[in-house]
Amino acid sequence: MLKGKAHVFRDNVSTDLIVPGRYSHLRSNLAELAKHALEDADPEFSKKACKGDFVVGGLNFGLGSSREHAPIVIKMNGISAVIAKSFARIFYRNCINVGLPAVICDTSKIKNGDVLELDLKAGRLKDLTQNFELNFSPLPKVMRTILEDGGLVEHIKKHKDFKL
Repeated sequence: MLKGKAHVFRDNVSTDLIVPGRYSHLRSNLAELAKHALEDADPEFSKKACKGDFVVGGLNFGLGSSREHAPIVIKMNGISAVIAKSFARIFYRNCINVGLPAVICDTSKIKNGDVLELDLKAGRLKDLTQNFELNFSPLPKVMRTILEDGGLVEHIKKHKDFKL
């Protein structure tokens, strides 16, 4: 069970918005790059984000170039999961690969600052602030295992193989 505050963003949040191109020189300094995550959408995001919080998006979250740094810097800001109506395919997979849950569900009722509780296994999202519950397709066991292991690289290190 994951619990935290919602940081709500709009539809079509691109990887360029998550990791602005002007900071591409920081790709080898992820701690510094993480300070600039989503700053063009919310200049205070990295200062406001707390361990366990959620990034909540609309449609097509993570579109654009395949920047694996995008989910990494979101995770480095303490975000426990990204929840959106839909994801760009490569961003979704990059999230799982780096150990950041990506959940597809209707986010239209969630407001910035709402406290959420997320159960990946049961496929349930509770908005504790507004007192409503949303159901979504639970993540497949293989994805939950990869996430529990800390991402794909850690999963392979742990099992010495890609064990499903």
